[in-house]
Amino acid sequence: MPRTPESPAAPRVSAPDLPPVLELAAPGRRSDVFAARLDLAGTVDLGYSTLEQCVVAADADAVDLTGGTVVDVDLSGVRIASLRMRDAGVRRVRIRGGRIGTLDLSQASVAELELREVRIDYLNLGAAKVTDLEVIGCTIRTIDLPQAELTRVRFADTSSDEIDTRGMRAKDLDLRGLDALSYLDANSLRGATLTSFQVQQLAPVIAAGIGIQVKD
Repeated sequence: MPRTPESPAAPRVSAPDLPPVLELAAPGRRSDVFAARLDLAGTVDLGYSTLEQCVVAADADAVDLTGGTVVDVDLSGVRIASLRMRDAGVRRVRIRGGRIGTLDLSQASVAELELREVRIDYLNLGAAKVTDLEVIGCTIRTIDLPQAELTRVRFADTSSDEIDTRGMRAKDLDLRGLDALSYLDANSLRGATLTSFQVQQLAPVIAAGIGIQVKD
């Protein structure tokens, strides 16, 4: 796809739209939670629930939002071993600070997601459709992106050990602010923007991927 001089386009991320007053709500599977505060602990099943205009606090082992709808939600300083949002609809969600072991967004539809100053062991975006994602000041050990569709995604001041991009499709993917130790498939970075130094680091992987033998 041809690029314009303005590419990569920046993510269009806005803050969650939250009401001034929030009522405390109890979590439950297939529940509809609107304009509420959730304090989560232990193992929480919110599968196929709708969370809209909510603030979430958590010190939990597992939070399951599989198949849910998560709109205008703020999570600040959460500590969650496993946060599952597989196959969920996510829009205008902000996660700030805290620690997440596994953040599973595989096969999710994601729009306007901000990850800021979060420590994540494993971020799974496999086969997800992601539009407008901003990742700022995060430490993410492993990022899985196989078969993901990414549009207007930007990393800033973020580090990662390993990135799996196999089968990824991207437009306006800005990786200049991502300090990554390794990519499993550099040839799937079509549509991404990198610095010249990052390209130099990737050169051996790219060469091996297209069958070039490098010898001095």
